[in-house]
Amino acid sequence: MKQVLIEIDDGIAAQLERVAPSRSRRRSEFIRDAIRRALWELEERAIEQAYAQRPDSAAEVYLDPTVWEVGGRSKPRQGRRR
Repeated sequence: MKQVLIEIDDGIAAQLERVAPSRSRRRSEFIRDAIRRALWELEERAIEQAYAQRPDSAAEVYLDPTVWEVGGRSKPRQGRRR
């Protein structure tokens, strides 16, 4: 895993200490999750902007509902016989 050193201001450091104290080993995972979430949101915004600039037309979308499988339904469990 690569290490990154960052500087944060005192206010953010105090908030971070409250939610993920440095002594609890949760801080690194908290920061990794925050970075993942921020990167995912940036990617989602980029995709949203791309679709806004060039939305799909009905002619471009391939959709054949006859090939869909019915799924997600499981057989009901039978109760215990007494």
